[in-house]
Amino acid sequence: MAYTIADIASALGTTGEGDTDLVIDAVCEPTEAGPQDLALAMKPDYAAALTEGQARAALGWEGADWREMGLKAAIVAPRPRATMPGLTRLFDPGQGYGTGVHPSAAIDPSAVRGPDGTVGPLAVIGAGAHIGAGSVIGPQSYVGANARLGDECVLREGARICARVVVGDRLIAHPNAVIGGDGFSFVTPETSGIEKVRDTLGDQGEVVDQSYMRIHSLGSVRLGDDVEVGALSAIDRGTIRDTVVGDGTKIDNLVQIGHNCTIGRDCMICSMCGLSGSVRVGNNVVMAGKTGVSDNVFIGDNVITGGASKVFTNIPAGRVVLGHPAMKMETTLEVFKGLRRLKRLFSDVDALKKAAAEKGPASRK
Repeated sequence: MAYTIADIASALGTTGEGDTDLVIDAVCEPTEAGPQDLALAMKPDYAAALTEGQARAALGWEGADWREMGLKAAIVAPRPRATMPGLTRLFDPGQGYGTGVHPSAAIDPSAVRGPDGTVGPLAVIGAGAHIGAGSVIGPQSYVGANARLGDECVLREGARICARVVVGDRLIAHPNAVIGGDGFSFVTPETSGIEKVRDTLGDQGEVVDQSYMRIHSLGSVRLGDDVEVGALSAIDRGTIRDTVVGDGTKIDNLVQIGHNCTIGRDCMICSMCGLSGSVRVGNNVVMAGKTGVSDNVFIGDNVITGGASKVFTNIPAGRVVLGHPAMKMETTLEVFKGLRRLKRLFSDVDALKKAAAEKGPASRK
């Protein structure tokens, strides 16, 4: 696919300068860019690398002297990075699934499909499922009985939408994501050691071996519009009520969302995060990688958790936390500084003890 500089600028809603008839067929980093590539020189540090490539055009910042950089054309924007969604969409070749229904797909006769959709090889669509217009059910993916997908959803290879799950428009589920597996819910015939420890904060009392009885998940999962779920991530269905994810929330690879969780709109949940059951998350929350959240915790709007934070208690709106346990970031950084000083502190105490011992009891009278 190829576009002129004028075409690209128009699609991005920004400005093209210089030879706007120059044809571009790919996007590259400055050092790797050839004559037909658009180099991403979005700030001066990147622009300095243009001399290592052969780019004739670049995406640059407002006011950049692209002629001085040796270019014939440029696309400029007040915030170049904000043009990346449109630019990458323009040049994305897609997955090559084709259109229509592959002969090897298994579609129950009672399923309903909207127009202009795709069903790939070995895909399965269950009884009573409803697929919106323009949705892509990729190779080996699965839509369970009575599940509902909105318009323009994309299920990548092996993605699973389980029975009775309800999905809004424009979901993107990456390879082997599972939406609607049963929650991890079990109970013992008598009070378990886990329950005792919650009450005593450490003492199990008399230890008795017990077996676990499975609690079935009668709830489902509901996803809003424009949700994205990364590869190998799982969102469990609720026990009685539904697990809910709000509009615009983005979930990275290898994320676990437990049963009964409620997540607000426009949240960002990064790789290897784990949310235990019944966690409530507000709007515009960002969880950095490996954040872990205990069950029944509430996290307010606009909270940010640093990488590998472990959240054991509620977090009020707007707070930035870090650490194990998660505390205000500035508090955790002070704790880290203290830890680094411990060795010196121990040495100082040893020296003081040695000096006191050498002076003997008489020196302390």
